Amino acid sequence: MSLLEKLRRRVARSAPESIKPALRRVDPVAKRSSGHGHPDDRREDALRARLHEDPNDESAFVELAGIVRRRAAENHAEGDPRRAEDDAVWALAEEMAGSSRAWYPLLELGRLSIHDDREGAMRRLATAAERDATGGALAQALSILREEGLPGDALGLGVGHWRPREHRIDAGVQLVHAAVEAGRVSEARRHLEAMSLHPDSARVEVVQAELERVIAGAEGSPAR
Repeated sequence: MSLLEKLRRRVARSAPESIKPALRRVDPVAKRSSGHGHPDDRREDALRARLHEDPNDESAFVELAGIVRRRAAENHAEGDPRRAEDDAVWALAEEMAGSSRAWYPLLELGRLSIHDDREGAMRRLATAAERDATGGALAQALSILREEGLPGDALGLGVGHWRPREHRIDAGVQLVHAAVEAGRVSEARRHLEAMSLHPDSARVEVVQAELERVIAGAEGSPAR
């Protein structure tokens, strides 16, 4: 059995139920036509090599995801073409998430499954946050949840994982915004104050001034 076929079957077993039918219709990593190389083949191989070296290479993942989306669209025969494209990216992310160092592919899996398998998506986002000591994965996970209209879930994830002394400042920024959007303004202010623990005091001062205006607007009072 080829590696791609093994991947397809593994993804079909692990994907959310609403995704599985589409996976059976469209091979998530479209097969190359016999005797004719696809124009993206060489670039795809180079990008895969980069990702196997560093599964968190965001630019490589985004470019490769674009290639597999195009392949899925070209080979799509029935149903929802956007779902077929998402299935292809799911397969790619599932493959790259197999590394214990990987966190970026888990963010993509979380984003793709947030409405079909919310509990599973939250586990994937939490695992991504745990694997990245810089806080960058946490910041992106919170951003994904906020964009999907789930600030309460973002707040819960952030409270459980944010380390203001160690994590990138944007993780704290995302957490404050999530608290405001969830209607937890007093909690947003506590997180704002906790950002003072970060060693980059100059940058924190600038960010705190910006967030203070956001919080003040939510409170309906002028910024201090």
